[in-house]
Order: sequence, then structure tokens, then C-alpha cells
Amino acid sequence: MKTRTPVSVYILVTVGLTIMAFEMFAPGSGYFYSPFFWGLMAIAVILLLIVNAIGDLIENHNFTRLSDEEKARYIKDKSTPYFQKLWNSAFKKQPATEEKDILIDHGFDGITELDNSLPKWWVGLFYFGFIFCAVYMAAFAFTDYAHPEAELNDETKVMLASIEEFEKTAPQVTLESAKYNADYISEGQELFKTNCVTCHGEGAKGGIGPNLTDIHWINIKEKSLFKNVFWMLENGSQNNPAMRPMIREGTITGRDAEKIAAYIYHINQETEPVTPAQGGAVPQGEPVRWENGN
Repeated sequence: MKTRTPVSVYILVTVGLTIMAFEMFAPGSGYFYSPFFWGLMAIAVILLLIVNAIGDLIENHNFTRLSDEEKARYIKDKSTPYFQKLWNSAFKKQPATEEKDILIDHGFDGITELDNSLPKWWVGLFYFGFIFCAVYMAAFAFTDYAHPEAELNDETKVMLASIEEFEKTAPQVTLESAKYNADYISEGQELFKTNCVTCHGEGAKGGIGPNLTDIHWINIKEKSLFKNVFWMLENGSQNNPAMRPMIREGTITGRDAEKIAAYIYHINQETEPVTPAQGGAVPQGEPVRWENGN
């Protein structure tokens, strides 16, 4: 009669597998605070204790049917700690006296082969890897677990939420506090497409509104190009009602205007202008030599 695995080992394995399942199939790690999770764990532990108690009854009954020699062998085996037996079993080596029983009937150049069983630790690791792979593939195929796109979407949502929260409490950007930042160019381009491209055309080459890539300007309110664009976004144009005061109207925020101004500064000062021959609008206004760069 073989000794049984301690119930504590079953409990540890069950807890580990349950956590692994929740990690793969539950959204986030909030399940640790869920009554359902802890209720499930409690039920699983209680069931394991009941099964173990039934196993004890069966074991005691079978023990009474053993011979004295078998009882002594069983008691000796049971006195060895479980993990010590597990270690011995995993790394057991057969003695030389047993090698003749597992010797394969062929050889070459004096070398013979033994029909050794694979180490139990290797077999256990193989089955664990196989089972883990199957569970992982099922989770990957039917849930969002381990999906790079899903993880990116979740991280993006968290990032956007943090930006929105920051902008609620951050001081508003004004004409005096606005500063050029090259990191804003890409965001400014997207904001420009949303709010300005209808009049100023793709890439600000002009259309209904003037070409913003050349040196000619109709409205000149500030000494620097960056500040001048911000002023226009805040106050609008007296020469053209279509150029509305978007900041004052609430269409965009001061921070949005800062990014749009950074984009326009970039395409006006750091790239070549779009000429009429290239599809740009004919220059309007007067040439300007901006001070202070930005």
C-alpha cells in the first residue's frame, strides 16, 4: 500500500492553479478583492479536506488488512517526509545490481545501452509544460490574455485617462505661459487636421484660408510666429470672421492651441514652404521677419 500525498500539497496546487486561471481569464488583478474569488477558494479547500478525511478512513481500513511485514514497511515509508520521498523519487538511480535487468540486447564497440526510465522531474516538467501551453493557447485564442493589442489598448486608455485628469487640475495655458515644444508637433498636426484643415488645407498649404507655410501673413499681432499663431487661435481674425476665436469659444483649450502653434511653427520655420507651383495658395498679406524664432 502506497502512502498518500499530504492534503497541504493538494491545497497549494489548487490555489496555484486557481490563481493562474484567474490571471488568464479575469480582467485585471481585481479578483483578489472579490468575495467570489475567496468564496471559491474556501469551498475548494473544504472539499479537499473532506476528500482527505475519506481517504484517511479508507487508508486505515486497508492498513488493518496488511501483514505485519507490510505494516512495518508502510510505517517506515510513511515516516519519511513527503518532499524527501519526492526528491529521492525524482533523482533515483538504479544500483549496479539492477542494470542487468534493463540492459538492451545490442551494443557497439563495447558500448551497451540501458533502458533507463526518464527522470520523474523531467517527465513532470514535460507534462507541466504541455498543460501550461494548452491552457495558454486557449486563453490567447478566446480571451484578451497576453494579446499585445489588447494590452496596448488598455495602457492607452489608462494613459489618456491620466492625461485628462492632469488637464483638469493643471493651470490653463495662456498667451503669456505658452511655450514652443518640439514634442508637441505630432499632436499639433492631428489637432490641426481636426480644427484647421478645412480652411487652411492639407499641410497648411492654404485654401479658403491663407497659406501658413510661407513668409506672408495677413494678421500680425505678436513679434514671434509661435505667439502670433496662439493669439489668432485665442482671439480670431478681425479681417475674416471664418477665423473664429476658438479658445474663447471653447472649441479648443489653451494647451491644444499650444500644440497647434508648435506644428505651424515647425512647418513654417523648419520646412520648405509649399509654393503655388506645388499646389500651395498664392501668398496673402505682407512678408514678415519674425523675432525670437518662436
